[in-house]
Amino acid sequence: MKRIITPLLLTLSITCAAESLTGREAPAFSLTSPNGGQVNLSQYKGKVVYLDFWASWCGPCRKSFPWMNAIQNKYASQGLQVIGVNLDENNGDAAKFLKEMPAQFAIAFDGKAATPALYGVKGMPSSFLIGRDGKVILEHSGFNDADRAELEKNIRAAVEGAK
Repeated sequence: MKRIITPLLLTLSITCAAESLTGREAPAFSLTSPNGGQVNLSQYKGKVVYLDFWASWCGPCRKSFPWMNAIQNKYASQGLQVIGVNLDENNGDAAKFLKEMPAQFAIAFDGKAATPALYGVKGMPSSFLIGRDGKVILEHSGFNDADRAELEKNIRAAVEGAK
């Protein structure tokens, strides 16, 4: 069922929010973390945020997790925070994925897919680079080895910008 509903919700989000967010204020959100706390975009104000939407059934997401761990570790001291927003309806599916692919960055759950609708997510995974000023710098859909260098170049430019 989740393989039918989640893509349907993503399709609806594309229809409702097809406009680019680049240059605009990143939509605020408050989501539950694995430990029951909250992950709020506002708590990272002044940091560069790499916001990634993922799901346990997403093949490219398995490739992106080791890379996101690496960039979190590499750029954390320069003010980068990676946030992975899981879109599985069942948090147990996400927990199983995270056991196999541990995250060294913030994780949040959005099984109702409200946040990707705000961001106009077009595919899985989808990521948004948000500057220290809270504005979206870059939107990216999908993930493969060829994406790594360009994404890191944009992240490096953002963290090396005005602090």
